[in-house]
Amino acid sequence: MDNQTGIVIVSHSDKIANGIKDLLKEVSENIKVEAAGGTAAGGIGTSLDKIAEAIANVSSQKGVVVFYDIGSAKMNAELVIELNQWENVFVIDAPLVEGAYVAAVKTSIGKTADEIKREMEAEFPKCK
Repeated sequence: MDNQTGIVIVSHSDKIANGIKDLLKEVSENIKVEAAGGTAAGGIGTSLDKIAEAIANVSSQKGVVVFYDIGSAKMNAELVIELNQWENVFVIDAPLVEGAYVAAVKTSIGKTADEIKREMEAEFPKCK
């Protein structure tokens, strides 16, 4: 499992992030997926610390793909990646549930984060 692409779900809601995580675990129990939902105090919003911890928890040689719900979640995910100078970690512009689900399938068959990113750009033109 250490050599598997990680998936992170960033949402303004802890319930949404964890619900999607549960859905992805239905695709394959063995995928590496973390939820980063809500603020540190448990409210609506996002937390840089939660996002960083989630990425670190699923990090692997194959990289990490990050999905988000709305604009500031994307901005905070990109900021965390930049501040930590992480390479091979990609924020994916795709519909949250559908994109994460497709990524889970691709991860379960051994695709790297870079391969998933490129394939998502083809499947979801908004990704470019």
